[in-house]
Amino acid sequence: QLQASGGGLLQAGGSLRLSCVASGRISSFGTMAWFRQAPGKDREFVAAINRSGERIFYTDRVRGRFTISRDNAKNTLYLQMDSLRPEDTAAYSCAGSARTYASERAHYTGVSYDYWGQGTLVTVSS
Repeated sequence: QLQASGGGLLQAGGSLRLSCVASGRISSFGTMAWFRQAPGKDREFVAAINRSGERIFYTDRVRGRFTISRDNAKNTLYLQMDSLRPEDTAAYSCAGSARTYASERAHYTGVSYDYWGQGTLVTVSS
């Protein structure tokens, strides 16, 4: 139901925008998020956003450089990534849950999400 795209190969300092398109109505997802997984490492939370866009969370590793947004009319979730670093290299996946969470911590964990898109690879060279 979710399909991520927009990955690529670029040099440090560059920008990319990832997109995640839902086959159904993205507004049905109360909470959406981006996760990433670097080679040989565990999956890591990147950013999350609620249905209205009023609640947004980032991992400290990307805060100030990445921006998560969603366009419910276009059924699309975005991740604008600026000032990319080699350590941002990973497969980025989008995720969605029909639920909304009062707990900030709940947004950070993969088990909170029921729907996952395939990863799109981002490679940042130094």
